Amino acid sequence: MSTTDESSQSPVGAVGRVTVQIPPDGPGEVLVAVRGGSETYAAWCASATTLGRDVRVIVVDSLSARSVIVEPLPS
Repeated sequence: MSTTDESSQSPVGAVGRVTVQIPPDGPGEVLVAVRGGSETYAAWCASATTLGRDVRVIVVDSLSARSVIVEPLPS
């Protein structure tokens, strides 16, 4: 019998980069390293600021299976 570890399925805490600019009032897109690969998610910025393309981010929350909230990765 196998069990599924739900924490290994969540992108929360994963690092990625912006592939489509995230405007303050709408979604952009991020590419996140999860589950041994990379997946794209619709993304909103937690601080309601614009995040440009290629900014490194960390996923801080998951809104659905394909959408997340991100913050810029501290440098």
